Amino acid sequence: MHLKLLEIKNLNKSFDKKAILKDVNMEISSGKIIGLLGKNGAGKTTLIKIINDLLTSDSGEVYVQGKPIGVETKKIISYLPERTYLNKNMKVSEVIQYFKDFYEDFDAEKAEKLLKDLGLDINAHLSKMSKGMQEKVQLVLVMSRKAELYILDEPLGGVDPATRDYILDTILSNFNENASVIISTHLISDIERILDEVIFIDKGKIVLQSDADKLRKKEKSSIDEIFRRMFKC
Repeated sequence: MHLKLLEIKNLNKSFDKKAILKDVNMEISSGKIIGLLGKNGAGKTTLIKIINDLLTSDSGEVYVQGKPIGVETKKIISYLPERTYLNKNMKVSEVIQYFKDFYEDFDAEKAEKLLKDLGLDINAHLSKMSKGMQEKVQLVLVMSRKAELYILDEPLGGVDPATRDYILDTILSNFNENASVIISTHLISDIERILDEVIFIDKGKIVLQSDADKLRKKEKSSIDEIFRRMFKC
C-alpha cells in the first residue's frame, strides 16, 4: 500500500471565534513540488504551523506518512518558517554545528557547499548579516537535511529577484526525488516554473488542487494569471 506523504482531513482552526481554516482536506504524495498559493491572510501559515505541530487544530486530523503529527513526524519534515529564528549571537559555523547535533539527517558538508555557492561566509556572525543573508543561511540549513517533506513558508520574501532564481534552483537540486516540497507564497510568478502541483487557499478554504501543467492547458493561462482571475488581485 502506498502511503500518502501528507494527509489532512476536515481540519478547522479559529482564533478569537474567527475561522482561519475551514474544513481543509488535502493529500500530497512523494516526489512533488507543490505551491501552496494564497493572498496574505488566507490561512497558509496557520496550516503550515499545524502540520509542523506548532499549533493545535480545533478539529480534524493530520497524518505524515500515516503517522499523526508529533515527535515522529518532526523527524520527517524540514521546515523553513516565515521569519528567521536563528540566534543572532552565533556564527554561521556554530549554527551548522547546532543543526548537526540536533538533526540526525543533517548534512554539514552539503550546507557548507551551499553557503559557499551563495557567497556566504561560514565564519560570519549572523548579527553582522543583512536580513536577506540570514534568510539564505536559514534556507541552506533547511535544505541540507535529508527530509521526506520540506515546507518553506515564503522562502523568497526578503531576497532580490536574481537571488530568487538561484534559491529556486537550490531547492530544485537539493531534495531527494522521493521527497516533496511545499512552497507557500504569494509571489506566484517567481516560483511557477518549478511547480508540479498547485493548491489555492482562500479565506481558510482549499478552493483548488491541481496538477500545474494540466491546469495551465485547461485554462490556457499561467498559474499566476489563473490565480489573479480567481481572486481578482
